[in-house]
Amino acid sequence: MSHPEQQDIYSVSRLNNEIKGRLESSFPALWVEGEISNLARPASGHLYFSLKDPASQVRCAMFRSHNRHLSFEPENGLHVLARARVGLYVPRGEFQLVVESMQKYGEGALQEAFEALKRRLAEEGLFAADRKRPLPRFPKRIGVITSPTGAAIRDILSVLGRRFPAIPVQVYPVPVQGEGAAPAIANALRKAGEQPDCAVLILARGGGSLEDLQAFNDERVARAIAACAVPLVTGVGHEVDYTIADFVADHRAPTPSAAAETVTPDQAELRQRMHRMEERLLALTRSRIQLHRQRLNWLHARVKHPRGRLMELSQRLDALAARLTSAEKSRLQREASRLAAVSHRLHRRSPAVLIQMLQARSSHLAARLEGAWRHGQSRQRARLAELVRALDSVSPLGTLHRGYAMITSHPDGKLIRSVGDTSEQRQINARLGDGSLLCTVDARDSQNALGVHMDSVHSTAKKETE
Repeated sequence: MSHPEQQDIYSVSRLNNEIKGRLESSFPALWVEGEISNLARPASGHLYFSLKDPASQVRCAMFRSHNRHLSFEPENGLHVLARARVGLYVPRGEFQLVVESMQKYGEGALQEAFEALKRRLAEEGLFAADRKRPLPRFPKRIGVITSPTGAAIRDILSVLGRRFPAIPVQVYPVPVQGEGAAPAIANALRKAGEQPDCAVLILARGGGSLEDLQAFNDERVARAIAACAVPLVTGVGHEVDYTIADFVADHRAPTPSAAAETVTPDQAELRQRMHRMEERLLALTRSRIQLHRQRLNWLHARVKHPRGRLMELSQRLDALAARLTSAEKSRLQREASRLAAVSHRLHRRSPAVLIQMLQARSSHLAARLEGAWRHGQSRQRARLAELVRALDSVSPLGTLHRGYAMITSHPDGKLIRSVGDTSEQRQINARLGDGSLLCTVDARDSQNALGVHMDSVHSTAKKETE
């Protein structure tokens, strides 16, 4: 037995990765049929479940990028057909299928049959655009092929009654699903096509699964539509539903209500359009009448008596003469204005004018000088008066006029400021506001100021005027 160190030893991860690679390369994408069980929906949006049959089961994973395209809601116990790739979940070493698409069991065969019939009819030219017929704008009668008890007929009649209730409607009741639906629809198409007053047909039913819409994917219905002599509009299922009948029909509407709107005019819109056309016609009629009236007046004005023509020419001659006279007057006025302008310029350049201007300027300057001198004199006088008033306010004479006296010795005129500056029996001079008094000092009193005996000096007093 060889030593382990001499052998190629696998780790678990290596082993699982190699098994995964072998499985994925050995098995291409394949279809697996089974029943869903153990369905889990984590927050990531992925789906994890098992597919089982009575004897076995296998783990499956369907990632969010694939399951968001599902046309049904997966549930436990649902029998499905899944397209998947074989693989291995390496972290756990678990065998699993990675599902890429899934459908309910049985729909796959219907879809294959649908695609095969679609290709065959397209090769025959039943879907060609050049065989599509236009729909009548104002149909004489509308035929409706649908179930008499479904919601589709109620929606269609409601729309037809709202948009244009004056158009009669013929309903051809048929089953829209089940075994006898396809031949009943084909017979109704042939019967409606034979009616001479039926202008357009609606083939409709509500939504449903692929099995529910199987009657509209039947070859008999497709060929009956192609052979129908009346233009046909389909309104089968919802907007996302397409059937063989839609491809063969002259026009496909997404819903039964939309089909009813397609085949009928809107009476409200027609009323508005007719009202606009009526207004436009009236405007055009008025315009045409006005145009012809103007042309008639113009022709009537052109046909005139020669006397009128002569009068017209005479008036024109008078007008021309008046224009000539006016033009001559205007020319003379322009020349006179031009001469006046030249004379004015010459007058402005004359020496006499210049001398006159200089004299006027000299007189103006002299007047300004005299005015300035008078103004300056007035200002000086006002200033002198102000100074005199200021001097008077501080002059001693002003104080004397208020009852005070200025005492000086006699005859030297020395100012006496104190009692001690004079003596008894000495003569003094008292200066008042309106003159002076010559006085003799009788006594001195330093407490009661200077005492003057006026009786002894009355003969010597004198009054001086300033």
